[in-house]
Amino acid sequence: MSEKNLEQDYQENLQYLANLTTFGINFGLGRITELLKRLGNPEKNLRVVHIGGTNGKGSTTVMVARILREAGYKVGVFTSPHMHDYRERMVINGLMISKEDVIQMISRLRPHLEDMVAEGFEHPTEFEVSTTLALLYFAEKNVDYAMIEVGLGGAIDSTNVVTPLISVITNVAMDHMDYLGPDVVSIAKVKAGIIKPNSVVVTASENPEVIQVLREQAKAMNVPLWLVGEDVRWESKWSGELEQEFDLVGLHANYSKLRLRLMGSHQLRNAATAVTVCEVLQSDYGVTIPREAIYSGLREVEWIGRLELLSLNPKILLDGAHNVDGAKALSQAIPIYSRERLVLCLGMLADKEREKVVQMLVPLADEIVITRPNSPRAGDWKALGSLAEQYGRPVTCIEDPKEAVLFALTRLGEKDMLCVTGSIYMLADARQALIDKVKLA
Repeated sequence: MSEKNLEQDYQENLQYLANLTTFGINFGLGRITELLKRLGNPEKNLRVVHIGGTNGKGSTTVMVARILREAGYKVGVFTSPHMHDYRERMVINGLMISKEDVIQMISRLRPHLEDMVAEGFEHPTEFEVSTTLALLYFAEKNVDYAMIEVGLGGAIDSTNVVTPLISVITNVAMDHMDYLGPDVVSIAKVKAGIIKPNSVVVTASENPEVIQVLREQAKAMNVPLWLVGEDVRWESKWSGELEQEFDLVGLHANYSKLRLRLMGSHQLRNAATAVTVCEVLQSDYGVTIPREAIYSGLREVEWIGRLELLSLNPKILLDGAHNVDGAKALSQAIPIYSRERLVLCLGMLADKEREKVVQMLVPLADEIVITRPNSPRAGDWKALGSLAEQYGRPVTCIEDPKEAVLFALTRLGEKDMLCVTGSIYMLADARQALIDKVKLA
């Protein structure tokens, strides 16, 4: 197949997937269970670490994966959403699924989807099809371990068809309340749904109410629960702008002078969680993970759009702080970066707690540019500008994220910093525009 035909075929298949979003977010495991059964249940052949939580689940996922990869294993990683390319969702040892594999697997799935509808089943959603693709791909590529990140919630998320070795719940905070419940206990109960019999639970939650919910679920399933922060402790030694160093007292070993290029104190908690997962794999499942793999895995791990210093001259920081806890982590990390003025470019979905995020971030900035995430959930995006204006800073509203960040760049002096944050849908457009601009400069 020529390069042109391949690209055309790939885009047609992506459009087919995109069209499935008309089936919306439709919870329940019936459709994906039926689809997987028709494919011979590939998920049953996978050794899975299932990672949920409100914030930090993606970072924790890629840290565990990188440590296992450094230990010599073949590791599949399923995360969502993607930043620039759908194939980022399905990665084996750092390599995205090929366009040929995406085309081939979707063409295999389509007859099953049509048969299901013909037989009276509801049509699987886009995320259910993506999850199925990932599980099938990892099974057929014979990965040693599959890191599966929860999409939304836990109990009724389509990833919850897996039988994990370890269930990880990084934390539980207020997000997606319209789907998961009005308070942290309700949300915790949904997220605790990934805890299964014959597994081990690891959580980094600090909230006593959340921990109580997880304790009860772990007890009901008769599985051990490890608390990162109590059973495992860490201490920051120093932080620069590009990496940080910390010591860790783990479940079974101590580690000094661990280095991490993912920035922010919240990433130390995620790293401690990742090391705990690896220690449980060693102690409970006999997985060989050399000590050096933990050091090199953490040192080498990368995760775009999470306190990512995209450029040093001009200084550009990108962070997908799309909810209150994310904004809090960002506000605590901003002082790490030396600068004279801070220009903040912000775009958020209407269903997020925008007022609280503005309250945390806008006072740190000298100038604000508000933009609109490329999503039907953007709503009245300019309302964010009205909230920001209350803090007496200059505010400019520019709808297109690419135009917004390029304008924000013009507002920077030599020693200033641009911070682009908010919805991942906005960050992807902004990041691409900045990469193109900085490369051309």
